[in-house]
Amino acid sequence: MKYIIILILNILFINASYSQTHELGVFMGGSNFIGDVGSTRFFSPKKLALGGVYKWNRSPRYAWRISGIITNLEIIDRASEDNSRIQRDYETVKTIGEISAGIEFNFFEFDLHKTGLHQTPYLYTGISAATFKDVYINDQDQLKERVKPAIGIPIILGYKLKLNHSFIVGAEIGARYLFTDNLDESDIFKEATDSDPQIDMRFGDLNNNDWYVFTGFTLTYTFGRQPCYCD
Repeated sequence: MKYIIILILNILFINASYSQTHELGVFMGGSNFIGDVGSTRFFSPKKLALGGVYKWNRSPRYAWRISGIITNLEIIDRASEDNSRIQRDYETVKTIGEISAGIEFNFFEFDLHKTGLHQTPYLYTGISAATFKDVYINDQDQLKERVKPAIGIPIILGYKLKLNHSFIVGAEIGARYLFTDNLDESDIFKEATDSDPQIDMRFGDLNNNDWYVFTGFTLTYTFGRQPCYCD
């Protein structure tokens, strides 16, 4: 959190001589889940993930970034390397729609208004909000589904290259840490009441929340005029 605040302050008070350029483009790649069900491999894209991305480059080192991605997240025990998970043979597929906003930091200066080859690794973080169908127990002790939001923290590492004056291509892998443990339906629980007993269907590690990962490519179109500092 301390480093995020430092990055925000740098952007707000950046020297006015830096140019401001916008980027608008697409994301295409794959998704995989990390939790109490399925594979524990960090890099294992299974299902197609598609989305869009917008960046406002406040300086050659920093950019505000907003993105939206949708995927069918495959959560299947048979894909695991753990024999106990394979024997359990639990599976579910969740449609995830995510919106994320935050700060992208370039390791090297990436000035889009200069000619020549430009490339740099980058790091992105911020906050994300995703929606999925959550499984819960209703008042009649039945399993039901409801659309539920989940807040997360994205951590993305990528590398981008300026192809020409107008287009930039990037490759990135980004994990999302969620503040929920029920994306894989492993945290279904209902407390006891005066008339009903407790129902506990939880399994796995109750102290670890779920993750999901997007791996893929971005292609963005740049626009925005370079500022003039003439008298």
